[in-house]
Amino acid sequence: MSIVLDLGELGPADLTAGPSALSELMASLHVLAEPEHHPEAADWTARAAAAGPELRDELSVFAPLWARFRCRLFFPRTVPLAASLDEELAAIGELPKDAFLELVAPGVLGTSAQSVPPARELRAGTAAAEDYTRRCLRRSYARGELARQLVAAPLELRDRLLAVLRAADTAFFAEDWRTLRPALEGHAREVRRRLAVRSPAEVLTELLPTAARVGPGERVRLDKLQIDEVKVAPRPLVLVPSARVWPHLTVKNEHPSCVVVQYAARGTVPSGQLTLRDLHHRLMALTSPARMELCRHLLGEPITTSELAARLGSSEPQVSRALRTLRDAGLVRSTRDGKLVRHRLATDVIQRLGNDVLATVAR
Repeated sequence: MSIVLDLGELGPADLTAGPSALSELMASLHVLAEPEHHPEAADWTARAAAAGPELRDELSVFAPLWARFRCRLFFPRTVPLAASLDEELAAIGELPKDAFLELVAPGVLGTSAQSVPPARELRAGTAAAEDYTRRCLRRSYARGELARQLVAAPLELRDRLLAVLRAADTAFFAEDWRTLRPALEGHAREVRRRLAVRSPAEVLTELLPTAARVGPGERVRLDKLQIDEVKVAPRPLVLVPSARVWPHLTVKNEHPSCVVVQYAARGTVPSGQLTLRDLHHRLMALTSPARMELCRHLLGEPITTSELAARLGSSEPQVSRALRTLRDAGLVRSTRDGKLVRHRLATDVIQRLGNDVLATVAR
């Protein structure tokens, strides 16, 4: 599955990069809401939760807005980008009822697979609003309750959300942002420099480890649990670097103002991030009992192909083919020792697939 961005017809004025305090706050709240998905941020999560324990209940009410399907409300809608969180929150506070509904209602539903009625139809008591609320409830009780409140009193919900965001800023985010912002701004300046002299497709494939050029023209494929093709122009493309969004990559295409890509900035991504295709190859390489047995022999010490064949009672060509499959998947490393080539399991790579996988190989 993937999203393809068609970047053709974008001029220099249509491309910008910069951090967004509101988008970073949203990414931080996602980590706080789903800590089991972000073990790399365990220390930060513990500090943030301890700094604002009184926020727990209110944050849980709004948690559907920063779940996997991020609410469009938290991403830039103007270029140039806002200078501060206060400016971004003030812009939300000025949104009229229908504009707030249009931005938030899809986020409450939490999927692009189902359509949301126009804001003018989301009025308490209408058939459209009742159907929308029922669909949200089918997804989860929290989404259903939030949908009910949104339909009943959108501006009251807006003000309540703003109060929660400001409280989170006071409790833990403001201090965090003072630390994160300089590095993100420096990263964004470098991205803008590249965008001024290189094509947007080249820049994106350098920035995003799982991005790849596809087909003719300025088209880039992004590994995502979605299937879509997005024609960016005539809207601008806004690249928002983040320190908290990893391992997610967010593409927001639904608003007419701009297309936004929020991605993990340089220095915040563990090395060796896989594409979906690479992960598939590694997992498939381990599904063969014969290759799994071979891995067990490679775990203890470097071994030659002939030694492996003798141990396994197989022919050298058979062992060579199995080794090639494992090596192509990055699971085996081969080194030359004079006239001999010795093979050894890449245990660090196996470890990244999961402790249970390594334990199964090692048992």
